[in-house]
Amino acid sequence: MKSLYFVGAGGIGMSALVRYFLSSGYRVGGYDRTPSALTEALIREGADIHYDDNIGTVDSVYKDPKETLIVYTPAIPATHGELSFFRQNGFEVMKRSQLLGLITRQKRGLCVAGTHGKTTTSSMVAHILKQSSVDCNAFLGGILKPYDSNLMLSDKSDLTVIEADEFDRSFHTLSPYMAVITSCDPDHLDIYGTEEAYRESFAHFTSLIRPDGVLVIHKGIRVETRLQPGTKCFSYAVGESADFSARNVRIGGGTILFDFVVAPGVLPQYPLGCTFSDMEPGVPVPVNVDNATAALAVCLMCGCSGEELRRGLKSFGGARRRFDFYVKTDSFVLMDDYAHHPDEIKASLRSVKELFAGRHVTVVFQPHLFSRTRDLAPGFAEALAIPDRTILLPIYPAREQPIPGVTSEWLLSLVRSADKTLASREDLIARLKALKEAGQLDVLVMMGAGDIERLVIPACEALA
Repeated sequence: MKSLYFVGAGGIGMSALVRYFLSSGYRVGGYDRTPSALTEALIREGADIHYDDNIGTVDSVYKDPKETLIVYTPAIPATHGELSFFRQNGFEVMKRSQLLGLITRQKRGLCVAGTHGKTTTSSMVAHILKQSSVDCNAFLGGILKPYDSNLMLSDKSDLTVIEADEFDRSFHTLSPYMAVITSCDPDHLDIYGTEEAYRESFAHFTSLIRPDGVLVIHKGIRVETRLQPGTKCFSYAVGESADFSARNVRIGGGTILFDFVVAPGVLPQYPLGCTFSDMEPGVPVPVNVDNATAALAVCLMCGCSGEELRRGLKSFGGARRRFDFYVKTDSFVLMDDYAHHPDEIKASLRSVKELFAGRHVTVVFQPHLFSRTRDLAPGFAEALAIPDRTILLPIYPAREQPIPGVTSEWLLSLVRSADKTLASREDLIARLKALKEAGQLDVLVMMGAGDIERLVIPACEALA
């Protein structure tokens, strides 16, 4: 194999693989539906990427089935023209998750799964390890800001941090050395059908952890564990007893401090337990205390010292689109967040309300997928009632066709909030500018997993 061709190259998970094979000296090409900052970055790094589903525009170097491996993301429809061509002409065609599983099987995978929290937690693990004497590789589901990449490579460590994606059961291709489960709130019901099937996929994931490995699981979540003999299981929590816990959480003055506590008997090096006092997340939002507790537990078990944990957590700059502040002043705040599941939105907005207590919070939310909006509508309605003002954009369809009756207008009708409205992508910036000029825009959160991120910079330019 001399070349690889990625169908859906601009996806966050796919792009890490594109970068990995470019760094390994392979010829890499691919297709994505629309240009983005990520696809443009990949092109600058040497990838051949185009945006027209037309096999005639694909370079001949990728048309030899003996020389090219085809990789695709399940978000690509089966009717896609280029993908159909490759399947019909003798190419080896592989899912992204299968390729990631092959790459990492010979390494010690640190796999972070969960409905929400997995990108930030895996990014924290990667950063803390990278800044320590331990080091690591990483395939992340977000762009880690201090590195401007979702890929990390090491020439001395076989530890490999992986964001374990449950969509299409992709995380079932992994063989974790250590696994984290941050949450298991049913999602992707268009794939799984029922909440029970969704939770079952996480139960199966636990059975894949190596016999010499470890599961770190959030206390209280409803996941049946099916560990192999010899696999250890530890709990983590905030504000309550667990094997690893965050206690004495203090929020104020734009910072968060907490004590990271290891319970007695959990780790052989701390038979009586241990407390690491005054740990400070570099991205000081309350929900990150939860993420940090899991990340610190993993990094401690991988060999980081207390000082390396402290330094790494404080210097963590965050992943793009996860509590990503663009403006943060006493008079105006603008932040971007990827939250798109009701429980994730609740956690994010409650953190914002706590962090900016007494200030007026506006959220602009772009629902993602018609099926998710339909299946989880009551949860969305509850979450979107948290801010002081809610503005809904049209539903971002992604891979789906519209579902009759499932619209942002319908979702907004379920939200019990006095200040709620709809906006189009085209008139959103003007609406926000008018609110700002009238002195009615204080803390603005732009939220969703679709293309709302493309409106963040225009909003900054108009409002800052």
